[in-house]
Amino acid sequence: MTAPLRAQPLDPGPHHVAIVMDGNGRWATARGLPRAEGHRRGAQAARRTVEAAAREGIRWLTLFGFSSENWGRPAEEVRDLMGLLRFYLRNEINQLAREGVALRVIGERSRFTPDIVALIEEAEAATSGGGRLTLSIALSYGGRAEIVAAARAAMRAGIRPEALDEATFAGFLSTAGQPDPDLLIRTSGEQRLSNFLLWQCAYSELHFTPVLWPDFDATHLAEAIAAYRGRDRRFGLRASS
Repeated sequence: MTAPLRAQPLDPGPHHVAIVMDGNGRWATARGLPRAEGHRRGAQAARRTVEAAAREGIRWLTLFGFSSENWGRPAEEVRDLMGLLRFYLRNEINQLAREGVALRVIGERSRFTPDIVALIEEAEAATSGGGRLTLSIALSYGGRAEIVAAARAAMRAGIRPEALDEATFAGFLSTAGQPDPDLLIRTSGEQRLSNFLLWQCAYSELHFTPVLWPDFDATHLAEAIAAYRGRDRRFGLRASS
């Protein structure tokens, strides 16, 4: 007798993971190294995480790289960060394209120098065909500013107040066209959103780890995914009996 067909299990996700990459400075300080070295090692951790996310079947990965508040850091540190950004935009993009990773940058890119803006645009164009993973990097980004900008864009588009619903409003956000994050991870033991994807993370599962970002690897990502899969996501609905 032919064995009965079994229903295939649904993909448990997460499909979209967002990460607050925190702890570069503390990692460097603990080792007596300059903060710039912490940021460099943090960039390496980001590269590992992109590769691990692709292997896990994650389709969207959003990394908080540089907040709008970070412009207030010491000038030398900001200069080091901009140099690191230039380096990776020039040297990592071909590899991302080969691996099927599409790069998007969200945030106030107008605050960057023209050469960095040009590098961002070139990187987005060069990787636009990537269908394996969409990597969004939040640079000069703030969640509240994004919401205000979306509201202004909706008004400029002539949307009437009574016609504006959540779905329409989301179309004016910098993440338009992407699903909201299923899982948000924050490293270094801090337990706050820090103005990151405030609208989009309304129902995201939160995972906090004490691991400093430069030490984050595929094992830590797998742990966060396992924790996510062990939760009952109800979206405000009553728990099933």
